[in-house]
Amino acid sequence: MELVFPTKPFKTHGGADVPHNKNTAQTESAVMSPPAQVVLPMQQHVGAPCTPLVKIGETVLVGQKIADSSAFISAPIHASVSGKVSAIKKIMLPGGQYTDAIVIDSDGEMTVSPDVKPPVAEALEDFIKAIRESGLVGLGGAGFPAHVKLNVPKDKKLDTMIVNAAECEPYITADNREAIENSWDVFSGIYAVLDLLKLERVIIAVEDNKPDVIEILKKIADSKTNDPEDRVRILPLHARYPQGAEKVLIKACTDREIPMGKLPADVGCLVMNITSVAFIAKYLKTGMPLVTKRVTIDGSAIRNPQNVIVPIGTKIADIIEFCGGYQSEPKKILMGGPMMGLALASDELPVLKQNNGILAFGEKEARLLEPTACIRCGRCVEGCPMNLIPTQLEKYSNAKDVEKLQEYDVMDCMECGTCSFNCPAGRPLVQAIRLGKGLVKAGGKK
Repeated sequence: MELVFPTKPFKTHGGADVPHNKNTAQTESAVMSPPAQVVLPMQQHVGAPCTPLVKIGETVLVGQKIADSSAFISAPIHASVSGKVSAIKKIMLPGGQYTDAIVIDSDGEMTVSPDVKPPVAEALEDFIKAIRESGLVGLGGAGFPAHVKLNVPKDKKLDTMIVNAAECEPYITADNREAIENSWDVFSGIYAVLDLLKLERVIIAVEDNKPDVIEILKKIADSKTNDPEDRVRILPLHARYPQGAEKVLIKACTDREIPMGKLPADVGCLVMNITSVAFIAKYLKTGMPLVTKRVTIDGSAIRNPQNVIVPIGTKIADIIEFCGGYQSEPKKILMGGPMMGLALASDELPVLKQNNGILAFGEKEARLLEPTACIRCGRCVEGCPMNLIPTQLEKYSNAKDVEKLQEYDVMDCMECGTCSFNCPAGRPLVQAIRLGKGLVKAGGKK
């Protein structure tokens, strides 16, 4: 049966009407000069951490591979500046885990490695190998190695690619600027994947609060010259959080539901972030691996909010200084958006591959509600996009009842934070559920 494009998004369950605060959406990205030093953690992706390939005192060049792993689910790490390796030390990541990190003192020259050459990727096998060598991971925040996602098992039949340009988190506009500033790279990357994976259709999903993005992408997709076989369409989505979550996005675009424990490939879909897709086009043309990242810098404590393109590994403090510094004392600094981001203990931490935003808030915005007793209003259940019962999951998490947590499908939680946002009692529901998932992982599945 021939696939047709949806004329409007399919109905999804739950969500929240969060304030979008897209303050930097109309601000052209600024390019930051190389900092004096970068710190490159060995864990910037889902999967096995990398092992350093360089030693202290060694000179490295931009784009040079400095760390890798033999594990399939992993992604190599490349030098984002030229200079000298001054240290290899342990650092704590935003999630609390420790990992090794390579510290490079920049020479300010940004000399490119002679190994940086456009890959030859005419066959699918060569393409997947090239993507692995590029170090690409999901740039929307998940950090899943791209080559693993593109290496579709032979028993799975994909027909639809969904390009995720929803960007539903408040404040974050990094993908918004990618679509506006590099729209041709977006389409070039799409066609590379489309042809090699032999997909039938591509749906670029954009929330309808980004009319400029919709207009720019639609102009290219609707052109008979650019898309003669009409295989790419733009689908405006209702601006409702968390539209950009993978399972919600697939439901909205195709009306297909991913069963618990299954992946998008099990329902014939491939989902890729719009910046990831644009990077593929640039990498195929230049051979430069993933060494820079566009990051939204915003929040009430930031003097000049903007999108900044920085070398990966740049310290957050250096980027904020580039944005004019703090205009008031930050009471909370987040890596990511306010819904799913992680609170940071220090602005000395580096930007990672999958980071798309750094937010710094003053006292008013950082203040949390004092939790009170649950009033049984049901707003958390009504808002949960995965049809879970957050109050029960919180209860069993606090009781460390692994069996009940599994019975109530705790592992199906995407940690979107809708339950906590919707809770009038200010209960830390998603935080409790995250701890509950950790208990299940530690105890093993039934």
